[in-house]
Amino acid sequence: MKLILAEKPSVSKNIADALKIKNRQDGYFEGNGYIVTWAFGHLLQLNDAKDYDEKMATWKLENFPFIPSKFQYKVKSDSKNKDKPDRGAEKQLKIIHRLMKRSDVDTIISACDYDREGQLIGDSIIYNLRTEKEVYRLLLNEWTPKEVLNGLENLRSNNELRPLQDAGVSRQWADWLIGINLTSVATLKYQKGKGKALNIGRVLLPTLKIIYDRDKEIETFVPENYYKLQATFLTENGSSYLGAYIENREEKFKSEQYLKELEEQINGKTAIIADKKVQKKKEYPPFLFNLSNLQGYITSKYKGWTADKVLKVAQSLYEKKYITYPRTASIALEESLISKTEKVVNLLAADLPFKEEVKFFPSKRIFDNKKVESHSAIIPTYVLPKRLSQEEQQVYEAIKNRLLMQFMPVAEVEETKIITSINLLELKGSFITKGKVQLVEGWKKIEKIQSKDVMLPMVQVGEEVFTSDAVTTTHTTQPPKEHTEKTLLRLMETCGKNFDAENEEDVLTILSGFSIGTPATRAETIKKLKDIGYIEAKNKNLVCTDLGRRIVDTFPIKDLFNLDFTGKLEKDLYDMEKGQFSKKQFLQMISNFTSSAVETIKNEADVIIQEVTYAKQTTEVLGKCPVCGHSVVEGKKGFGCSNWKNGCKFVIWKNDKFLATMKKKPTKTMVKHLLKNGKAPVKGLVSKKGNKFDAMMKYEKNQDNEYFSWKMEFPE
Repeated sequence: MKLILAEKPSVSKNIADALKIKNRQDGYFEGNGYIVTWAFGHLLQLNDAKDYDEKMATWKLENFPFIPSKFQYKVKSDSKNKDKPDRGAEKQLKIIHRLMKRSDVDTIISACDYDREGQLIGDSIIYNLRTEKEVYRLLLNEWTPKEVLNGLENLRSNNELRPLQDAGVSRQWADWLIGINLTSVATLKYQKGKGKALNIGRVLLPTLKIIYDRDKEIETFVPENYYKLQATFLTENGSSYLGAYIENREEKFKSEQYLKELEEQINGKTAIIADKKVQKKKEYPPFLFNLSNLQGYITSKYKGWTADKVLKVAQSLYEKKYITYPRTASIALEESLISKTEKVVNLLAADLPFKEEVKFFPSKRIFDNKKVESHSAIIPTYVLPKRLSQEEQQVYEAIKNRLLMQFMPVAEVEETKIITSINLLELKGSFITKGKVQLVEGWKKIEKIQSKDVMLPMVQVGEEVFTSDAVTTTHTTQPPKEHTEKTLLRLMETCGKNFDAENEEDVLTILSGFSIGTPATRAETIKKLKDIGYIEAKNKNLVCTDLGRRIVDTFPIKDLFNLDFTGKLEKDLYDMEKGQFSKKQFLQMISNFTSSAVETIKNEADVIIQEVTYAKQTTEVLGKCPVCGHSVVEGKKGFGCSNWKNGCKFVIWKNDKFLATMKKKPTKTMVKHLLKNGKAPVKGLVSKKGNKFDAMMKYEKNQDNEYFSWKMEFPE
């Protein structure tokens, strides 16, 4: 009997289905020579400092740095009570342990995700529960039945994955050491009041610094005026075209007077077509998606999306077997996937109106082992989805379209450049006109990408034209734009450097591991920066809060803001995965850094970065309870009757499920209207198809029980 441990219940179901196991027990499937059980992500977590030493239960500067001689694990904490173990995790660990000890089980297979975190999740469970049995690794890029069965035929010994385990453990221990020590000491040193903490992290701070630097660039930007000269030329047959004056390859001029003088000289003069160049150019489709590019594409295209949300939806599609592994940095596919990809492409193209234009070929641009690190780019699998939510559909369509684009004809444009010189004037420059015509639409058909063509009249070299008008225009230099999740993810991926994704050397550099965080953690980092109040979102833009600025200005450990320092740590972990860097050396370096940083903070001057205050809450009466007439007030979880202690059950929950289906939450204003008028106007409700609508909402008591239900009325 072989025991398979999956990372999540949904994945264990995929494995059980592939093995045609129908028998489900409490916490596992069993049949056909296999037992398939599951974790819920991390079932174990590192001990808290107080678990090692009781004195660490209270934060005191003198107790830091705190570096355990040996790291230990415990059942992950309950989300509502950190001092108690999570009951579900505790129960599932006991089930896994019991299954591992069964006498008929001779082999254990870890089927957690094939990445640093997946290795850590599986190994922490298997080895902390202790076993003498052989442990193997199932390494897959998708959870389709064919891949599961093929993977089980090609298992690897888990010992071969020791470098990956070392990297996972080192990342976890390093983040614990830096996070626990520096967060505690920074909070004690720079915060007044209790109840919150100043979060300090290895990936948090350099990401914050990227946004801080952009905000500073914008603040210190000094706008400057510049000037352009543009002329309108008439041909003999009455056609016209515009030309921009360019001198020494420069179109922008600091002197308005200079251009005004040229303007006067050329107005009404004849000119000649000095040169005309027509060039056909090929436009290749963008590369396949890796996670960062997918997150950037979706967050830019659709409102209301965050990088974190894109990852969650992509993960859902992966677990439902519709796409390959999403947490990848690669934008190409392994060469071994040529045959499999051909079948997927033919399947996806079958219903396209222009399916005859989709022609599969094993292009080196798409299939290249040098451009793949651990996992290939994200593409659909052969399992076609039957029903998807609107959000899943948007992500799936993007991934599907990006794959199909690769096998459509290359788009072609004709670029024309006309150089016009003014007759009888010896100008230092000339007038340049550029135009573009789309000759072959090609892959742009997939997403109906429109080209902005500038049509030019037919003119020949040596032809004379007339300068009908010349205008000098004033322009102002613009500050750099605030970061979006798309631009931030790009800089995290490249460790602050602007690379060209079409350049092969740059692609390989991105895959070298020198980055801020990993594809799996970047979205979580951005979300955490928002949650702890260091940055905030303004529409699609990200900016520093006052607290975030004070952290960057005041916190003395400048290495943690340094992109190269953080990139080097990530590169060390990457090299560790390859067996090229020592876990012991890495952890010793982190320990030394942590100890030094703690001492530096202790010796700094006392400055308040954050002051935590609690204002006394005044209970606002929103209206009279429709059941008993007492006051309705706002609580943590809902708007309820103040007479609840005596049994009144009237409440409108803040996470009301009916309203949530239409992407709404009850507000104080809505509740006031309901209590006063019996109904409330609500705008911007969202239907199942994603359409927005307005309605008059009522909250009425059911006739056959004591509960209330929502009803909607629509204006005629």
